[in-house]
Amino acid sequence: MGLKLLFNDFADVEGRIDISSVGQVGDEPGYDDPRAVVPLGDWKPISGEEAEQLRPDADTPADVVLELISQSLPVFASSEPQQRADAAAALDPLGGRWPYRHFVYTASPPGWLTTSEDTSIDRRIGLHIDNWDRLPYGSRLNSSRRLCLNFGPGSRYLLVCDRDIMEVCRVLDRAQEHHYPHTDDVRHYVAEGHPLRCLRIRLEPGQGYIAPTEILPYDGSTSGVHEWSLAAFWLG
Repeated sequence: MGLKLLFNDFADVEGRIDISSVGQVGDEPGYDDPRAVVPLGDWKPISGEEAEQLRPDADTPADVVLELISQSLPVFASSEPQQRADAAAALDPLGGRWPYRHFVYTASPPGWLTTSEDTSIDRRIGLHIDNWDRLPYGSRLNSSRRLCLNFGPGSRYLLVCDRDIMEVCRVLDRAQEHHYPHTDDVRHYVAEGHPLRCLRIRLEPGQGYIAPTEILPYDGSTSGVHEWSLAAFWLG
């Protein structure tokens, strides 16, 4: 299935999405493992034809689709992160239509190729899959999606791979009913030289996404951005 992105016209995403190949960090400092997967930075704008290949069709389950969203933000009187964190905590981005069971936020400095960290060791993890629901391969497509909003003040990026964990496991011969998909599967897949590309989607303050992050390898990025930003996340 791979990445499926919901959009109306190419003009909605033109100039906002780039594509890069990926590799492993090796001895670059700050990462939890030399096998961690990151974009290599050979970005090129997405073409209309490439965008059309990402469009979901009538048979695509809604809960595996990546959606880009926007939300009006308050005017912040201070540049302190806590004011933005408090505003995020008070927000129900789903307007009471659906419940959510987890909320967290993170403030990211500018210039980071990837932003997600293993806070127990203060190391970044690179492109990864979430495991909040801890579902095995056989029921993985029933996983919750994650909603993210950029509360600024800077821009940031969503990084998301064009192959999903289901395909990764099939290629690695790990598509067994009770196999527990993990970021290590993505790292082994890349180490063996299988094809994988990364999309970089720009998120201005007030923009965000709803994404199946337990299925699609992903991360955040502030690479090339000159101002920190706070991202808020809801699961459910």
